[in-house]
Amino acid sequence: MNSPVRTPKKLHIKTYGCQMNVYDSERMADILRPLGYEMAETSDDADLVVLNTCHIREKASEKVYSEIGRLKEQRGEKEARGGGRMTIAIAGCVAQAEGQEIMNRAPAVDLVVGPQAYHQLPELIARTTRMKGERLAADFAPDAKFDALTAERTVTGPTAFLTVQEGCDKFCTFCVVPYTRGAEWSRPVASILEEAKALAAKGVREVTLLGQNVNAYNGTGGDGQPSTLAKLMYALAEIDGIDRLRYTTSHPNDMGDDLIAAHGGLAALMPYLHLPVQSGSDKILRAMNRKHGRAAYIDLIGRIKAARPDLALSGDFIVGFPGETDKDFDDTLDLVRTVGYASAFTFKYSPRPGTPAASMPNQVPEAVMDDRLQRLNALIVEQQQAFKETLVGQVLPVLFEKRGRYGRQAIGRSPYLQSVFVEDADHLMGQIVPVRITALGNNSLQGALLAPVEA
Repeated sequence: MNSPVRTPKKLHIKTYGCQMNVYDSERMADILRPLGYEMAETSDDADLVVLNTCHIREKASEKVYSEIGRLKEQRGEKEARGGGRMTIAIAGCVAQAEGQEIMNRAPAVDLVVGPQAYHQLPELIARTTRMKGERLAADFAPDAKFDALTAERTVTGPTAFLTVQEGCDKFCTFCVVPYTRGAEWSRPVASILEEAKALAAKGVREVTLLGQNVNAYNGTGGDGQPSTLAKLMYALAEIDGIDRLRYTTSHPNDMGDDLIAAHGGLAALMPYLHLPVQSGSDKILRAMNRKHGRAAYIDLIGRIKAARPDLALSGDFIVGFPGETDKDFDDTLDLVRTVGYASAFTFKYSPRPGTPAASMPNQVPEAVMDDRLQRLNALIVEQQQAFKETLVGQVLPVLFEKRGRYGRQAIGRSPYLQSVFVEDADHLMGQIVPVRITALGNNSLQGALLAPVEA
């Protein structure tokens, strides 16, 4: 007698926010795949929908509740046409911060799981199916999570994220990360190397190391002693097939001498650094509890660029922090002009409930923040364009990731993290090839192969 054919269940994950959420979403899919779940492009016919949420952006919770309402309607339509029941799960930082409130306010939600507890998804789903047992998991136990995750991952191209550190002990007054991701914790070196080797075996050539405060990494090494991020990257660079390394996001106070030296001495480490400063005003930096001043930051950038002269710098900036005056904002513009950025992320300050800054006096009016953001963005765009123009005519090693829309066009990634469009290169997926930069796009570069290259 033949066994009945097992129909795959459909899983749709909607990811909000940072690269760490992207990594977490990929790992959730890996965890659920042995249960018979296959990825679905949309939530329309999904059997399980996971909203992997972020608490950093303004009105994050409201957006989640709006999406829950939409999914509730979809679930009703799916059941009406005999498609079975859709399970709705909320994951990520909003789940961690507001888990019980979500369960109380949105009965349509079947389960809630925080970022350190998503390894419990299979059991939570089973409890939901049985309609009994706890359906909220918000433990702060990253060691248990990573112990439960296998090194085996599904990858779709030559680049991958790899979380090495979670949590933050800095307690910037505007930030919810210490409350939603917990204290700093670093994975053991052996666990990271095992996962990286599995990625390399599947054709991954470039790995981006992730952490809320990644350069605070101090995981246990093979000798039983704490490792630094620099030591970890040197070990990763020894893995056959791993040719490129990046890391994000960093804090200026954790840029140790060995990490600065690695920017000059480790060929696999790309010449691109994201190092947030948030403000150029010492007064605002103190109010933010950043624990560094503008002079220290500028000096640090000088030391890093001395180690790696071709370094391109990215940063984060918040305008309109409580108490920010015109002079404070001018200090930020001055810092940007002094340092020079190839790219940056800029935000208007928005209060996060429970953070010290939310109750600070002298909140800046919205119209003032809008004006400052536009002025800052104009300066950043000017610097970004100037940096891109320096690349025209240069030959850069480009890692080809995917096919373009037209003909035999392919899209690759420059050492500076830009997309590079190249004609007649669709046979070079996964290869790192010299490309001459010929022109600039709005948010990308155009290039040409130096000569025909065999696959």
